Amino acid sequence: MPRLLIVSNRLPVSVRVERGALALTRSSGGLAAAMRGPHERFDALWVGWPGNVANFTPEQRQEVESALARMRAVPVHVGAAEQHRFYDGFSNGVLWPLFHYLLDKVNVDAQLDWEAYRSVNERFAEAVAARYTPGDAIWVHDYQLMLLPALLRARFPAARIGFFLHVPFPSSEVFRILPWREHILRGLLGADVVGFHTAAYRRNFASSVARVLELDLDPEEETIEHEGRRIALGVHPISIDTAEIARLASLPSVQEEAARIRADARGRKIVLGIDRLDYTKGIPRRLLAIERLLEREPEMREKLRFIQLAVPSREKASAYAECQRLVHEMVGRTNGRYGTPHVMPIHYIHRSLPMEQVVALYVAADAMLVTPLRDGMNLVAKEYVAARTGDDGVLILSEFAGAAAELSEAISVNPYDIDAVASAVKHAVTMPANEQKVRMAALRRRVAAHDVHVWAQSFLDDLDRAAARKPAEASEPRRPDVPPSVLERVQHAPRRVWILDYDGTLVPFASMPELAAPDDELLSLLGVLSERDRVHVVSGRLRADLERWFGALPLDLHAEHGFWSRSRGSREWIPLEPGAAAWKGEIRAVLEDITRRTPGSFVEEKAVSLAWHYRRADAELAGEHARELRARVAERLPMDALEILGGAKVLEIRPRGVHKGRVVPGILADAPANAAVIAIGDDRTDEDIFAALPPSAHTIHVGTQTSRAAYRLPDPRAVRRLLRSIHA
Repeated sequence: MPRLLIVSNRLPVSVRVERGALALTRSSGGLAAAMRGPHERFDALWVGWPGNVANFTPEQRQEVESALARMRAVPVHVGAAEQHRFYDGFSNGVLWPLFHYLLDKVNVDAQLDWEAYRSVNERFAEAVAARYTPGDAIWVHDYQLMLLPALLRARFPAARIGFFLHVPFPSSEVFRILPWREHILRGLLGADVVGFHTAAYRRNFASSVARVLELDLDPEEETIEHEGRRIALGVHPISIDTAEIARLASLPSVQEEAARIRADARGRKIVLGIDRLDYTKGIPRRLLAIERLLEREPEMREKLRFIQLAVPSREKASAYAECQRLVHEMVGRTNGRYGTPHVMPIHYIHRSLPMEQVVALYVAADAMLVTPLRDGMNLVAKEYVAARTGDDGVLILSEFAGAAAELSEAISVNPYDIDAVASAVKHAVTMPANEQKVRMAALRRRVAAHDVHVWAQSFLDDLDRAAARKPAEASEPRRPDVPPSVLERVQHAPRRVWILDYDGTLVPFASMPELAAPDDELLSLLGVLSERDRVHVVSGRLRADLERWFGALPLDLHAEHGFWSRSRGSREWIPLEPGAAAWKGEIRAVLEDITRRTPGSFVEEKAVSLAWHYRRADAELAGEHARELRARVAERLPMDALEILGGAKVLEIRPRGVHKGRVVPGILADAPANAAVIAIGDDRTDEDIFAALPPSAHTIHVGTQTSRAAYRLPDPRAVRRLLRSIHA
């Protein structure tokens, strides 16, 4: 029976030995809480690291395995040194600060840490593969396992694989700093669905894919086509168990603790901050804002108490130790300056608290101050809202938290603007009760309607829809190469006719057309091939280019997508349709305007077509202008006379009916009856050739995009290997 396999860096339990006895403690973290429902409802397996068990006895390790098995948890064991490099070194020393825009903390010289990251992701892939059965859905979580989707896809081409990122995805300008950026993106694109908290994070990811992998896509689109597959990009803001928080808030013991906290404040308004002690949470700047408020508003010194709960986090890392030292110094300074023998303005708690005590703080607080410098979502903000069952209280929320996209009734602040945060705190503690009620009631409705159960089911529904669009498992695996049986038939054919594209087929794409001239190896290869076979080069290139490059070889040349043709042994170029370029003047002006506004793009003019190249242009700007170009061309000329053809970072405008397929009848008419016909091409223009050939021809697509060709080769290097093998 198909199952759900949940995969995360940590299992939702911590394993340790206390006084010689094994102790398993359930995690209270956001991911563990979010996935508890799916783990139970779908009888799922959860794959993850159980903690360091290296010092356990064999009997204790066996006891751990048995206890985890009863909880449907699968441990992935990682050695202490490798775990340190994987988790502290790469995951939290490179990816975490990069994705949170704190570039001064990113270690870009982390090659050994990167190797550990890759190795641990492989370890997770092996663990999942050992439990996977056809039909299972695999849901991978977070930045520690960004290579895992592609590793699983390589093992199980038909598997349903989802990935959810629980942290922000940064802008492409920031992401491209990462030396291993291409590996990370290709790893994620192994999934069927990649989920993000906000539309902005999804847009950043798509923009990074467009720039780094040079895919021709619109960053606003909800899907990406990669290696012959379509990957859905989803927006799924994670949430909390709203009903559970509300239940805790109503407990008599929680209400009593909240009353004690309020009594201890002696009538002062309570402002609350709850965070992991992490440099991304903005605690130092928050303390500066409190200090600024007390400095410029002396009357607030007797009216305000700020409680900051800072949960210890990664204390062995130097950046976190420095953050802790700074926070302690700032708390002491502010309390020393504005405290009295009886009351301190800041009550600082540096430890973990049980959830009931956390909820009591939510219930007691008049305002919640949530000001991370950058945060994927921030569930503390939603927990505070859920705990305010009387629809009172005020939420102050950083505009750089993912939750800000949903919780619009909160007071929005820029956490870097200390004066603005100070003003927001005063506004919150002096806000009239009716305004509080309007804001909080709206927030509570939204958080209740989109709780964690809705989040999980929404993602899984997206995964099911993506899987429904995939072909059946038996037919899904792509044919990455030409089968040996086909090669043998071609090798032993009495005659052969080759129809070869040039750019992307015989040579890789170059940033400028002028840089893609054939190398000596290719010229020699084509020369040897043409001694026995009939070789046609059918290209979108200008006839002058083909003449200059191949004129000395006995080849049939077809330029500008077949509009011009020149037979082997002849110097005369013959046009397909004389007088077919009368439309170009008006369209040329449009292209020149678009080019002027798109740095890095240029226009290539051919006999009967105009091509706009944008490989070197900014991907988002080029995508926007490509859409504009299509619309403006459609306005000026009837599209039954012209067509716009998209290629690899190029749009070509040409008369309808002038395409590479038009040369096929003439090629076949001259071919011997017993000849093997082999056509090889890489883009949309070559599909016209494949369509015009009979089923007996051998058609080969180069690359990973969807094609009507019967076979595939990965790149121009593989094409050359095939051509050489024919004459081996």
